[in-house]
Amino acid sequence: MADKQKVLIVDDDENIAELISLYLIKECYETRIEHDGEAALRAFREFRPNIILLDLMLPGIDGYQVCREIRRDSNCPIIMLSAKGEVFDKVLGLELGADDYMVKPFDSKELVARVKAILRRAANEGSAPEVPQEKGDFVEYPDLTINLTNYAVTYMGHNVDMPPKELELLYFLAKSPNQVFTRETLLDRIWGYEYIGDTRTVDVHIKRIREKLQDNEHWAISTVWGVGYKFEVKR
Repeated sequence: MADKQKVLIVDDDENIAELISLYLIKECYETRIEHDGEAALRAFREFRPNIILLDLMLPGIDGYQVCREIRRDSNCPIIMLSAKGEVFDKVLGLELGADDYMVKPFDSKELVARVKAILRRAANEGSAPEVPQEKGDFVEYPDLTINLTNYAVTYMGHNVDMPPKELELLYFLAKSPNQVFTRETLLDRIWGYEYIGDTRTVDVHIKRIREKLQDNEHWAISTVWGVGYKFEVKR
């Protein structure tokens, strides 16, 4: 029998944490509960979870800082849980590296569905997105090479650290230069139709990519206002 997938639940509300844990155990996940940020970081190293459910308002180190610390050396999926439902809070959470953001109160069944969807995607991170392949799974432009075989990006002769979803999004756009894709299309093709999220996820990932790759005289990742994005090759 395959090992159970592990879920680290971090929430200072014991009742909420126990309820989430019961739902996940019922779905055959192994869980561990922590109630503060420092304990969460220790548990992350010891428990080695497959996914983390992270409350933002924690005593001591808050959830934002816990996310930053984990993202320094791990791409372990993180779903942020918070009573803060403003767009700013959601965007900040995603920019820090969260894979999803749920506003309290939430339906436990929906949370379990999101956990399942994210773990399915994580299990397939090593596979290429469903797009036509060419040149041995890499595309190349002046000063830029995106290699989907070994998940590497080289810009101006230097390797660029880029998580799988950022790389897949960049590769997808660069595979079809000057073609405009809507946010909905990009969400569907890169994250999959089962992804429970909104198109702001695409915006956040584009922002991260642009921070790492400054526009080149030969190409740029361009916004088509009101529509989406394109990898623009300059003539």
